[in-house]
Amino acid sequence: MKKKNKFLQLLDLYFTFAKIGAFTFGGGLAMMPMMQRELVQSHGWITEEDLIDYYAVGQSTPGIIAINVATFVGYRQAGILGGVIASLGMVTPSLVIIMILARLINSISEYPLIQKALKGINVAVAALLTSVIVNFAKKTIKNVWNAVFMVIAFVLVFFFKLQSFYIILVAIATGVVFTLIKQKKADNENEGGEK
Repeated sequence: MKKKNKFLQLLDLYFTFAKIGAFTFGGGLAMMPMMQRELVQSHGWITEEDLIDYYAVGQSTPGIIAINVATFVGYRQAGILGGVIASLGMVTPSLVIIMILARLINSISEYPLIQKALKGINVAVAALLTSVIVNFAKKTIKNVWNAVFMVIAFVLVFFFKLQSFYIILVAIATGVVFTLIKQKKADNENEGGEK
């Protein structure tokens, strides 16, 4: 019975991530609203904070963000095999669609209707990304310093074309330093209280 449950769990992981991979356009960040709905709200596999953390780690590690997130969630739910199955689920729709499009792209790209459809998809993706940004901001900006750091990071990436990798490294270092300072203050206060 346990093996059957494990099999069903792996099947659920595969089809959930295949659904996410099949019905989202625009890459990893554009998948965020659907991941949020499927992984957090529908299945309850992770929390919104977990999803934000997975995206942050997925952004700063090699590979595609969406596949990294799928691997993290799959591993959390069913170990190594779960990570592999979730990742396969995420890439299967893309592979199938790319193979079909590769055969058709030269013949359909000239049609104005196809070009307009692609422009419509781009607008929808932009709207979804805006929604993701607002949700991220609500969850992660907890004080003035978070807001200041967000604005500085945006300016450096958008206007000065600094690679996001460096922003992430600075954010990691800043988070560690602030945590150590807070911990040191708390330890000093506890020592003062004991005396």
